[in-house]
Amino acid sequence: MRSTRGAVSSVVLAGLLLAGCSPGALGGAPVPGTGSPAAAPSGTTSGGTDGSAIAVGAGPQKTYTVQRQPAAGSCHYRTEHGEPLEDPKCTPGAISPAVTQSNLTSTICRKGGYTSGIRPSTSVTGKEKKLNAASYGYTGRMGDAEYDHLISLQLGGDPNDYRNLWVEPADPGHRQGAGVNNKKDPVETKLHTAVCKGQVTLAAAQKAIVTDWTTALSVLHVG
Repeated sequence: MRSTRGAVSSVVLAGLLLAGCSPGALGGAPVPGTGSPAAAPSGTTSGGTDGSAIAVGAGPQKTYTVQRQPAAGSCHYRTEHGEPLEDPKCTPGAISPAVTQSNLTSTICRKGGYTSGIRPSTSVTGKEKKLNAASYGYTGRMGDAEYDHLISLQLGGDPNDYRNLWVEPADPGHRQGAGVNNKKDPVETKLHTAVCKGQVTLAAAQKAIVTDWTTALSVLHVG
């Protein structure tokens, strides 16, 4: 009987320890939902804003699920060169393991396009956008804000990792009700072109966009 009681006690103790270390015990820290990958930095990826490696997400999925977002009000926009930037603590970026420097011609640089086949449906991203707007305290018109991949899909960003998506406000001076139109999009396109032409590496482009998209082109000397 003593050995049986000891085994039961061990099981109960283990359960209590696990409960005490659950994600909910971490306070306001971002918590991924079902299917959301845990942070998995890789030594082969480019560096993030703090010099660490950019996390690797789950990559393209046949079916996407709505991802839980950081706690409401826990994220704060920055402003650089007059443009709104993400909070690196909430949105540090995440790359797709399906896109590498060695397979560019069969992924992001292939003829006929790549991103349309891996993009989550609006039934998923629409719900995530509302949740993320609460995370950032965004109160503007939802139609004027873009639920944006920090590292764009055309630069190998993960399609639905919560760390790579944020509600990006419209540019300063944007006419209210005019819809989504921001200066980050052409930056992403120019970087994509440079990567596919071999002018810059995929890792360098990813690092530049994560660090500060407003300076990415000048840092990499891309016209």
